[in-house]
Amino acid sequence: MADRYLRFTGTAPGRFLTRRLGLPQPAALRPWSPGTPTLDGPLLHLTAGDSAVTDRLGALLASTGLDVSGPGGTAERPAGIVLDATGVVTPGGLAEVHAALHPVIRSLAPGGRVVVLGVRPSADDHHQAAAQQALEGFVRSLGKEVGRGATVQLLRIVPEGVGAAGSTLRFLLSPRSAYVSGQVIELTAAEPGPVADPAAPLAGRTALVTGAARGIGASVAGVLVRDGARVLVLDVPAVRDELAATAERLGATALPLDITADDAAERIADAVPDGLDVLVHNAGITRDRRLANMPAERWASVVDVNLDSVLRTTDALLKAGTLNHGGRIVATASIAGIAGNNGQTNYAASKAGIIGLVRSLAPRAAAEHGITVNAVAPGFIETRMTAAVPLFIREAGRRMNSLAQGGLPVDVAETAAWFAQPGSAAVNGQVVRVCGQSLLGA
Repeated sequence: MADRYLRFTGTAPGRFLTRRLGLPQPAALRPWSPGTPTLDGPLLHLTAGDSAVTDRLGALLASTGLDVSGPGGTAERPAGIVLDATGVVTPGGLAEVHAALHPVIRSLAPGGRVVVLGVRPSADDHHQAAAQQALEGFVRSLGKEVGRGATVQLLRIVPEGVGAAGSTLRFLLSPRSAYVSGQVIELTAAEPGPVADPAAPLAGRTALVTGAARGIGASVAGVLVRDGARVLVLDVPAVRDELAATAERLGATALPLDITADDAAERIADAVPDGLDVLVHNAGITRDRRLANMPAERWASVVDVNLDSVLRTTDALLKAGTLNHGGRIVATASIAGIAGNNGQTNYAASKAGIIGLVRSLAPRAAAEHGITVNAVAPGFIETRMTAAVPLFIREAGRRMNSLAQGGLPVDVAETAAWFAQPGSAAVNGQVVRVCGQSLLGA
């Protein structure tokens, strides 16, 4: 459903009226397209504190395709700002964060990106831990201030493994991350996998997306195909025709299958005799009702589809060796699993369970199989389901985030595709919200 308010605020009368009334003024976001693969403008590289990664980081930023400069190096409005704060080790050092960004933040171009680089707070040095944790509050607040469609993230790196941050920096400093803001992403030092063609990073890899007949799942499948993967789209037999149409449109293979079936993992394995490189758990249902009015079957069906089937299928495919070494598991959580939602105790429990799965399985899967496990947590995404939400609730869902608008299925898909890349080996155990920095549970 079209966001008429967003269109209205893009007109001169709309801008005037909403400004006078103090109403949200969302800026239209520019997603990735073949004609706009990068941000439009230069990238400003700043440093706070004594950084040990400045030179290596500079070379990495050059791989974003943006023109990189240091302080005062360009008269243009920067499309992106990267602040290296890895060397901030005391609260006093935070003054350098302010000194670096204060003079330039107003010059950030509409739709620009700010990425602050930090490190994991120390378990042994409470002064360093205080300073580095302070960056999280700083980033989340700045994300709510910048406006005009701009985003702000905190990326925690391992200094000796700074090269592992390449795919993540390219994602965060591109149109692909348009609806991701206020996030804290922590990397390991795992070496990125080889990518022969940056325009097709998934070439030669096989992916399966569940719940892919339409909506977010179909969009995820489409982006994976765009990035070079051979894709299987899975959904329940009841939507067989819609699934077949999606598969034909994308050049994918349809697999009509109920993911809760006892033999689901076996049938998936049979469909991919050479193994699976990317598994995207997107299938999910809602059966909303307040707990006092919720019969047991509503509870059980949601937990079975959204959580139990994910656990069973993942365990079986790992045990059978169907998931290839160096593979990627991407699960779909939700901000409902983080902040809760009225009438969705079953759904929120299932999605919070996905987060628990990711955090527990990720280090073991990486150690034993070289497989990463991450989750994308969508907020208000413009789908057929949200179009059916009553008007005033739908408008509240759209506006109550830092970007003051709903996201699109492709925003979730781009995040899943970033997780899926061979170059994203250092991204593991992360839950990234695609919610425009929701103002609740953000």
